[in-house]
Amino acid sequence: MPTALVTDSTAYLSADLVEAHGIGVVPLHVVVGGQERREGVDIAAGEVAEALRGFRPVSTSRPAPQAFLDVYRDLADKGADSIVSVHISADMSSTLGSAQLAAQNSPVPVTVIDSRSMGMAMGYAVLAGAALASRGVSAEEVAEAVRARCAAATVVFYVDTLEHLRRGGRIGKANALVGSALAIKPILGLADGSIVPLERVRTSSRAIARLEELAVEAAGTQAVDIAVHHLDSAERAEKLAERLQSRIDGIKDFMIVELGAVVGAHVGPGTLAIAVSPRV
Repeated sequence: MPTALVTDSTAYLSADLVEAHGIGVVPLHVVVGGQERREGVDIAAGEVAEALRGFRPVSTSRPAPQAFLDVYRDLADKGADSIVSVHISADMSSTLGSAQLAAQNSPVPVTVIDSRSMGMAMGYAVLAGAALASRGVSAEEVAEAVRARCAAATVVFYVDTLEHLRRGGRIGKANALVGSALAIKPILGLADGSIVPLERVRTSSRAIARLEELAVEAAGTQAVDIAVHHLDSAERAEKLAERLQSRIDGIKDFMIVELGAVVGAHVGPGTLAIAVSPRV
């Protein structure tokens, strides 16, 4: 009987990948103009970008424990005898707490993992875990591999403005940049699950060029999977993707993935992010 993988909607795995690997996905919630929706089910990233540009209130919330329990039970009914459940950093969302509560009532053992990350840095770890599980590897070994893959990943990103992060309370140590936000274009990263400031430059073009350099440095010569994330900035993402693919020799898998409603609500339109996930 296999080990099943579960994650949440902030991994931004495509429906095709989810179906192919039998991954359970629990959607986070987005509230736009007082109406609560489920990410990837009732609301798309474009709607969030439009709301943010129109200065309509946007907030996010975690799924209820019952949503996780429903997924755990469904996978158990389909034959899973254990589950590895991988979620967005606990420093950025309380989603992990809901998964932990649900795990206590699951019909099969559940190992809940704080990815200390988000997006495809987490998504690639989930896919790696699912590949191992399909070969009959134990739940303990799958969980260990997922943790290692998450820990090895690098996430760097550029936002047009820090305002959305500040409003959402997700700004972390980057709060120190807020006072000079109008004069800079910040490059941010994830460090142990929190958003941290990396560098500040004067123009968006320089920021994106520096983002590219940081990704190339993180990739080095090792085998890596890379995803370029964006919110409502497809053209810039495609150009950045072309440059990265021409400069990094060790790429095994490459994706351009639009950020969904939840993360998009906090980073805002125009965001570009790169997830570099070494194949450890």
